[in-house]
Amino acid sequence: MQNYEFSLEFNPDIIQHIYSLIKEDPAYTPRFFRNGMLQMEQALQSINDTRAMRIGAGIIDQVGELFVKQFPHCKAIVVADTNTFPIAGKQVEESLMKAGVVVEEHVIYEGKNLHANFDTMGILLDRLHQLPVEVIPIAVGAGTLNDLTKLAAHLSGRHYMVVPTAASNGGYTAYGAAIRMNGIKQSFPCPGPQAVLADTDIIIHAPAELNQSGYADLLAKMTSGADWILADWMGIDHINEKAWKMSQNGFHETMLSVERIMAGEPIDERKNIEKMMEGLLLSGLAMQVVKSDLPSSGAEHQLTGIWEMERAVSGKDKIAHGKLLSIALLAITAVYNKLLAFPFDEVLDVKKCVKEWPTLETYERKAHDALSKVGLQKLGMQVAMSNYVTPEKLSFELQQLKEYWPEVRDRLAQQIMPVRQLYDILKLGRMPTRPIEAGISWEHVRQTLECVPYLSKRFNVMSLVAHTGYLTPWLDDLFIKTKKFETL
Repeated sequence: MQNYEFSLEFNPDIIQHIYSLIKEDPAYTPRFFRNGMLQMEQALQSINDTRAMRIGAGIIDQVGELFVKQFPHCKAIVVADTNTFPIAGKQVEESLMKAGVVVEEHVIYEGKNLHANFDTMGILLDRLHQLPVEVIPIAVGAGTLNDLTKLAAHLSGRHYMVVPTAASNGGYTAYGAAIRMNGIKQSFPCPGPQAVLADTDIIIHAPAELNQSGYADLLAKMTSGADWILADWMGIDHINEKAWKMSQNGFHETMLSVERIMAGEPIDERKNIEKMMEGLLLSGLAMQVVKSDLPSSGAEHQLTGIWEMERAVSGKDKIAHGKLLSIALLAITAVYNKLLAFPFDEVLDVKKCVKEWPTLETYERKAHDALSKVGLQKLGMQVAMSNYVTPEKLSFELQQLKEYWPEVRDRLAQQIMPVRQLYDILKLGRMPTRPIEAGISWEHVRQTLECVPYLSKRFNVMSLVAHTGYLTPWLDDLFIKTKKFETL
């Protein structure tokens, strides 16, 4: 096994403070967001793809030295766009040349409306195919450039390195690349980067909406974690404890920061960015452990993906991922709040649910009707039909729910916060809390929530609610009767 490297200028103090509280005060009770953190050093020992990671201020000039250590006797090629090359790409090339690395002519994409689709990735792949495998690509940019480079590097048989320019998402270190093909965003299996260098002096000056996306991505570990709890209980996707601790770390840290802000403590923006970047990178490492995005993506990302897919299909301008995710997170949290308040163990009529469950033909018609409302019937029907549950399987699932609901509910209650609290936290982070702020309507949120059970490739809270028969009445209650979101 290769040696792993870790360099972080800001992490240990706050985590050690929490550990000391638990150890020294017998009366101390951890809150739900303080359970099970895993530090970066431990995380790097648990995965195989990423062997070196450096996070700190003013370290961009260390790229060359790190590259030589991780890729001895190799050449480099910088992959950037017209926005990221001037702010970081040029410095990366200078650092490489200073370290004696031969640098090939860079690949620069047009930065405006750059999308991670297969054709765009193909431009880089063609270039890499023309170069020996000893030429290592270095992605200099945010999530889109990282995914393009990750997949192209894998398909051309080589490792890669990434220099993030924004704390925008957890995909930097993730296993798999989110690439759109034939209009549908898909996760293509491929290794994460071998080396990561994140200069927080660059990241702190990234466009606000990019770093806000990272904030939303960390908060989304609340609902994605709850979905994983449900899937684990169903025996579908068992929780990997190491991956769980990695993916939840950033959520814990975010909640600690929120606590300090609400307590009126002075806030160091640079420290916040540093901790946020660490949490995002840890969530990506969690995906390396289980070889999927399961630890970091649940119903909230599925809903966000539907909105992104709609815009891509219709040719509308791209809206920042974090804005859409913020609204999706509120919607899924509201559904979870309904779920946690419902006494399934007392009132769920399993026989009635099974009797009223649609036949395959009726299910197909309902799926087509729901997807037609958002223009995704052509792209989504294949996935929708694969999600059909037989009456026999449904009966078993609901009997399990009825029998074990008190235990499952208690565990979920430790993970999910009240939607009003989430609303306040999003406002604190200057994130959208009204659909119109993300370019969508209340009605459209309702319509797309109905599509989530059809389009989800994994079991999540919307799958469960649909299977119990409560999806329509609960959405009616949230959007028509109580107008939950409008009154927040």
